[in-house]
Amino acid sequence: MSVRSAVATLREDVQAIFRNDPAARNIFEVLLYPGLHAIIAHRLAHRLWRANVPFIPRLISQISRFLTGIEIHPGARIGRGFFIDHGMGVVIGETTEIGDYVTLYQGVTLGGTGKQRGKRHPTLGNHVVVGVGAAVLGAITVGEGARIGGGAVVVKDVPPHSTAIGVPARIVATRDPATGTTRRLEQLPDPEGAMLKALHDKIIELEGRVAELESELEGHHAHHRAVHDLPESLFAALNGDQRSYDGGPGWGI
Repeated sequence: MSVRSAVATLREDVQAIFRNDPAARNIFEVLLYPGLHAIIAHRLAHRLWRANVPFIPRLISQISRFLTGIEIHPGARIGRGFFIDHGMGVVIGETTEIGDYVTLYQGVTLGGTGKQRGKRHPTLGNHVVVGVGAAVLGAITVGEGARIGGGAVVVKDVPPHSTAIGVPARIVATRDPATGTTRRLEQLPDPEGAMLKALHDKIIELEGRVAELESELEGHHAHHRAVHDLPESLFAALNGDQRSYDGGPGWGI
């Protein structure tokens, strides 16, 4: 890469910050962004890595990690206009391939799923956006213009111009790149709503069971009252007969 090409790439990285971050007011603030520091250090380390220079690329990567909180393996291939917003906790593995104008938010992991050698990290197409805390794992492909929701765990390919969310991630929408029209494939999950509905259904079930038990208990009490009333009447009659036997009016003697 020539000096002119490196400067052009740096200019596009800076422009990507202005394009994606409304908080970027001027070039002096942008030059303080840790994401910009990390990508500048990575481009230097990657150039040395491709030249088979030992140790130095990893040293640059580790120094950058210490200073920015962003870990990018020097072997990762990253295109132009790359933007890491905030960036703390971002991890990019060795065989990762990232296209042009890609945006990552804090806590994103582009990692592997095992100890196999060869291609073991994801490939991201141009204009991909990966949300906060998402993990894209394995030698999978995220198509051009795709969006990964915050906290998603992606372990399968994501088609171009689609949106993936959840754990594991699934496609919930597609977008027409020409018109920008989004078509929903399913309703977004609502775990809190599902939990409340389950609790409501359980309450109704328990209320029904309580009503049945109260009905059975009331019948049981009525039966016992009938049984207890019978001995009392017999006892009263016996008492009357006993008084008659003793010379009372009951016997007419």
